[in-house]
Amino acid sequence: MEWFIAPEYWLSRLVFQRGLAGVYLVAFLTAVLQFRPLLGERGMLPVPRFVAQTPFRRAPSLFQLRYSDRLFASCAWTGCAVSAALLAGVDALVPLWAAMALWLLPWALYLSIVNVGQTWYGFGWESLLLETGFLAVFLGNDEVGPPVLVLFLLRWILFRVEFGAGLIKMRGDACWRKLTCLYHHHETQPMPGPLSRRFHRLPKPLHRVEAAANHLTQLVVPFLLFTPQPIATAAASLMIATQLWLVLSGNFAWLNWITVVLAVPALALPGGDGHRTAPAAPVWFEVVVCATAALLLFLSHRPVVNMLSRRQVMNRSFDPLHLVNTYGAFGSVSRVRYEVVVEGTLEDVPREDSDWREYEFRGKPGDPRRRPRQFAPYHLRLDWMMWFAALSPAYAGAWFAAFVELLLENDRDTLRLLRRSPFPPDRPPRHIRARLFRYRYSTRRELRETGAWWQRTYVREYLPPTRLAGAQRP
Repeated sequence: MEWFIAPEYWLSRLVFQRGLAGVYLVAFLTAVLQFRPLLGERGMLPVPRFVAQTPFRRAPSLFQLRYSDRLFASCAWTGCAVSAALLAGVDALVPLWAAMALWLLPWALYLSIVNVGQTWYGFGWESLLLETGFLAVFLGNDEVGPPVLVLFLLRWILFRVEFGAGLIKMRGDACWRKLTCLYHHHETQPMPGPLSRRFHRLPKPLHRVEAAANHLTQLVVPFLLFTPQPIATAAASLMIATQLWLVLSGNFAWLNWITVVLAVPALALPGGDGHRTAPAAPVWFEVVVCATAALLLFLSHRPVVNMLSRRQVMNRSFDPLHLVNTYGAFGSVSRVRYEVVVEGTLEDVPREDSDWREYEFRGKPGDPRRRPRQFAPYHLRLDWMMWFAALSPAYAGAWFAAFVELLLENDRDTLRLLRRSPFPPDRPPRHIRARLFRYRYSTRRELRETGAWWQRTYVREYLPPTRLAGAQRP
């Protein structure tokens, strides 16, 4: 069937596949380096406890069958190796069926991680990576031109990412309708980057332009993805430019980068001019792609209903395989930044004037004199959840107590999640406390005079001084 393939998009497919492999590599590397204190057998939210309470049909995962920290590490490292191989272009050197199997493997491994990841893997970009990664299985390699149906479905994902985010903003916080949300967002976002303070200091009229441009890009431009070229290329290019602006202004893990990758298949790249010879697709491949497309279009009805609903929800999966999901971000924007500051002391009887020493996190604001750093696309999961915990203790209910226990034990793996522990390995703190502070960016004058990027004010006690009860955890 001549209509089945679009050989003029061969270069777009190539760039998309290498970009997606790079995102997979970052995701698996994040899992390798962080899983033990977060999800391990002695972690804050242990996988064995979760799978004992959750049936396989609700959270299909390899770890439902058996779990050990060694098995988890093996799966994550395997994901890294396969992602690196795909990034190097190994899928172009093997038969079509083998290339599909290579793309299916990281999807299945990452699905196994996400489905037992609980709070730590509850972010929208986890489902976005899985939905995009599943479609990549059917995009083919040099043995066949890019299938038109798969290219369409990739645009359909991008449409839902952008349009869903635009709708949730217009239905949510009134500041989006008034174009004033960005008066606050660059200061109160989950994890500011090195340039976020400069963005925050932009004139308010420019912030209003930013907000208006956001609405245009998310509510109007997505429809142009389904128009003929070169309009679709212009629409995708505008989305890419918007995402790169967000990359500069903050740390949003790989959300922006995978959105950029999703926009690539809509581009008519130079060199993909349609004169490249593409072999006809095998019949079995056409059947598999058509059946998969029909399934995904059928499953799309729930995200569509959600987008049209006045009670629209963000970042939800409607099936345990994360095949078709709904997305959105920042339906509301905080006006004030709060941070939970965790401190410990070696004293047996803690007092207000005791020698309280502050733990430093890698990404979230802590020491006012430390300039924010760029971490994205790497995802600092604990730092992100600490931001949520500052918004409300309800976000910390499932894991914060276990985190404090691990700090009281000077747990090596937990301390590796932090930038610095104030206590030597052989002398754990006797007590831990947490206090809530209000943070704001320093003015130019304050920064010049004090060298502090932030000004902070004590608000209230978040966790009273706490010590280990009896013996250490088993």
